[in-house]
Amino acid sequence: MSQQDLFQIWTEEADAALNAKQAGVVVDLWKCFGERRVIAIVQIDSVDTLDQILFTLPIMQKMGQHVQIKVTALRRYEDFTADLKTWIEK
Repeated sequence: MSQQDLFQIWTEEADAALNAKQAGVVVDLWKCFGERRVIAIVQIDSVDTLDQILFTLPIMQKMGQHVQIKVTALRRYEDFTADLKTWIEK
């Protein structure tokens, strides 16, 4: 695959990601400098929904065998601190 081919696919992926951000599914996106890596913070209802979204992404459809995805569950820090205060009171 040429660099131009990669850039074409990545452009399609970027458009899909920005549309998802406008729709509220993606909270924010970051490109890691010097790497072919993007970090996306998403808000979804279930892991099933995430799986469905991931497999329909342009980059997964066109070069999925070369794509590595790492998922980390996050929680709002405000919710965690509220739990901490509850746990202290016990």
